[in-house]
Amino acid sequence: MEKFQDWFSKLLQTKGQDILRTKGILDFTGESDRYVFQGVHMLMDASPMGKWPEGKERTSRLVFIGRNLETMNLKEGFENCKSA
Repeated sequence: MEKFQDWFSKLLQTKGQDILRTKGILDFTGESDRYVFQGVHMLMDASPMGKWPEGKERTSRLVFIGRNLETMNLKEGFENCKSA
């Protein structure tokens, strides 16, 4: 969770003008709850939304709407949040 918060905060500081909207569902290691995530421009919020349903794959997904997204290395940045 901390890695994601650090990465996303830095992303907003450097590219926030081009990020219009973000939303997603996040699976944090060590947490049994799903987290719903949403952001508008340079504001963001994540909160628990209950336990993952039985049998459902625990997968994080983010959606970005904005300008110049292809230059932000979003996939790589997000993937780096998973590393130990």
